[in-house]
Amino acid sequence: MILAIDIGNTNIVLGGFVDDKLTFVARIATNATKTEDEYATKIRSVLMLHNVHEAEVKGAIISSVVPPLNSVMKQAIKFVYGVEPILVGPGIKTGINIHCDNPASVGADLICACVAAHHIYGSPSLIVDMGTATKMMVVDKTGAFIGVSIIPGVNIGLKALASGTAQLPQISLEAPKSVIGKNTIDCMRSGVVFGNASMIDGMIDRFNEEMGEDLRVIATGGLASTIVCHCRHDITLDEDMLLKGLNILYKKNS
Repeated sequence: MILAIDIGNTNIVLGGFVDDKLTFVARIATNATKTEDEYATKIRSVLMLHNVHEAEVKGAIISSVVPPLNSVMKQAIKFVYGVEPILVGPGIKTGINIHCDNPASVGADLICACVAAHHIYGSPSLIVDMGTATKMMVVDKTGAFIGVSIIPGVNIGLKALASGTAQLPQISLEAPKSVIGKNTIDCMRSGVVFGNASMIDGMIDRFNEEMGEDLRVIATGGLASTIVCHCRHDITLDEDMLLKGLNILYKKNS
């Protein structure tokens, strides 16, 4: 088994690949203050819940947008499974070009998503990654990453709405029956869910206009399933795309 680990600002997503088949997905909360031993214990316990034993893990690869956890996670995985994880970053073989002002500054999560989109769905394409932030990335017809738009994430907006007002509560994220809300909670849900869906639709139009063609759109990330089903464009949902990208990168670099 190859263990793929995506360290995000909110969650750490773990996935196991056996012969390129994703056999499980698990999530744990991101906490930059935890030690190697704490993460080793947590990851071992979570994988045991999925019937994954130490001897089964033959390799590991990590993408991270939380630099303080890079060495912590590498040491934790090495301690439990005895393998040296590959860390996605400058110098790694990706199979795609990065056309931007500073290629070394491109986040590991963006690279993984673009690699997966190019190899699985083909290019050109537009990837919508809905996590802590909403990122919209473009891969051109040659498979090169040419840029990204970064937007405040759905939950960031929802928390700001509740914390920045006196009478609006914290709510769960789900779509109301109507865009015209009749009570406070449905009004907020309408704005957050339908508002974000409309924003994505509008951004897709702008990307298509700038590229001069209608791009294939793939959505991923923990919040994508809640939002993109309300978009009016044809969007393919692949919630495990970053993990699939990690698996592709592992094979290129192992």
